[in-house]
Amino acid sequence: MPSPTREYIPTLAPSLMTELHAPPSPRTHRQLRKLQSAHNLGAAARGSIGQPPGLISQQRLRELQARDVSPTRRAVSNRSPQRNRANSDASSPVNLVPTTAAALARHRSAMSKTSAAADVMSLERLIRDGPPDSDLQAALESARLKVLDQGIKSDSDGMSSIRIYVWLIFLNAPILDTDVYLGLIHRGASPAYSKIRNDTFRTLTTDPLFRRRVSEASLIRLLNAVAWRLHDAKEQRRPPSSRQSLPASDGTGSRPTTAHSSTSSPAAKNRARALTLTTEGESEAGAPEPGTYVQGMNVLAAPFLYAARSEVEAFIAFHQLLTKEVPGYIRGAMTGVHRGLALVDKVLAIVDPKLSLHLMAKGLSAEIYAFPSVLTLCACTPPLPEVLRLWDFLFAYGPHLNIFCIVAQLIMMRGELLRSPSPNKLLRSFPALQADQIKRTALAMVKMVPDDVYSETVRHAL
Repeated sequence: MPSPTREYIPTLAPSLMTELHAPPSPRTHRQLRKLQSAHNLGAAARGSIGQPPGLISQQRLRELQARDVSPTRRAVSNRSPQRNRANSDASSPVNLVPTTAAALARHRSAMSKTSAAADVMSLERLIRDGPPDSDLQAALESARLKVLDQGIKSDSDGMSSIRIYVWLIFLNAPILDTDVYLGLIHRGASPAYSKIRNDTFRTLTTDPLFRRRVSEASLIRLLNAVAWRLHDAKEQRRPPSSRQSLPASDGTGSRPTTAHSSTSSPAAKNRARALTLTTEGESEAGAPEPGTYVQGMNVLAAPFLYAARSEVEAFIAFHQLLTKEVPGYIRGAMTGVHRGLALVDKVLAIVDPKLSLHLMAKGLSAEIYAFPSVLTLCACTPPLPEVLRLWDFLFAYGPHLNIFCIVAQLIMMRGELLRSPSPNKLLRSFPALQADQIKRTALAMVKMVPDDVYSETVRHAL
C-alpha cells in the first residue's frame, strides 16, 4: 500500500527527539557552501531518471507534489527555519533519549486520525482479521504506528509468524500462485545464472542464524527466478526484431517442451543440473543480461528468505521491492545507488556539518564507505535480527528512509569519528546495528532537512 508522505511520518515528542546540535553560525554556512561541489557529484545522475515509477512511488510523489510546503513544515515541526541546520562547532555526541509510553501517546494523537477499532487490536489480530469497518487506510496507519511504537513480536533470533505478511502488505505485493514460481524454477538457468552462482556462497557467511535457516540452493533459486522475471520484463520492452532467442515462457512461467528436450540430450542434462542449483557451472544462455542482476542483490534477498515461511513469499516480496520501490538500484549502472550516496553526503552536511567536513577532509565521501549500506538497505551490517527490525520501519514508512538511517549510524559514531585521525578504518565496517536508536535518530533528521532534499530522497531510487 502507498507509504505515508512526509507529514505523516511520526516525529517524536520534543523531549524524545534526538537533539543533534544548536543553530549554526554564519561561518557554518560558508563552510557548507565549500562542500557544494562534492555534494553535486550525483546531480547529473539525479536528473536522468527515465523510467516511470511504480504505483506506490507514484502515489508518494503525487502526495508530495500536492502539498503546500510551508504549512506542511509547520505541521510536522515546531522548529523555525533557522533550525534546519546543525552547529558545526558542537562537539558532544548525540544524546539519544529513550521513548516513553506517554510521549508515544502524544505523538500518536498528533498523527492523522486512525481507526479506534484498529487501535485497540493487536498487530497480529489486525493482520489476521483485516481492517475493521473496512477502513483500509485507517488500518494501515494504525499498523504503521504499531510497528513503530511496539515493533513486531519476535524471538531472540528475529523469527516472527507475521513479519513476512506485514512486509507483503506494506510493499503492496500481489498474490502469487505457487505454480508461477515453480514455472520460473523449471525454466532452468537464467542469463544471470553464472553471476548469481559467483555471489551466493558469500552471502552473510559470518551469520550463523542465516546459514542455519537458509540454504544456498534456496537463495540461488530465488535469485534465478527473479532474474528470469526481470529479463522477461526487459525483453518485452525491446522491439521484436532485437529480442534474444531464449526459452519462452507459457502462462505459468515454464518453458514449452520441444523436440530437443529429451532426457538423454546434453541440454536436458544441463537443465536438470540448473534445477537442483547445487553444482558449479555457467548458464548456456549467455552472459548475464544488464539490468537483470547486480552484485549485492544476494544480500538484499537474504532477509526475505530468512523471514518468509516459503520461497514464494520471499520471491514476491523481493521482486516487488526491486521493481516498485528501488528499481534504480538495479538499472543500468545502478544510478539510483549513486544518487543515494550523494544524498548521504548531502543529508550529513545538513544535520552535522562538522562531521561532514571532517570526513570530506579525509577524502571520505559516501561513495567510499556507504555503497553496500545503500544498495542492501543496511542488510550488510549484522546482526540479522536488528536488520529485520529496521526493515519493519523502512517498509512501513518507505525504503527511501534508509538514507537517513545510514546518516543516523554516522551520527551515532560521531565522537569516535571526530577523534580518529583515520576514520576510514572505523568506516570499513559499521558497528552492529541498533535498530531502535537508528530509527529515533532518523526520524529527528527527517524534520531537519529542507523539503527539496526530502523530495529528492523519495525519488532517488526510482
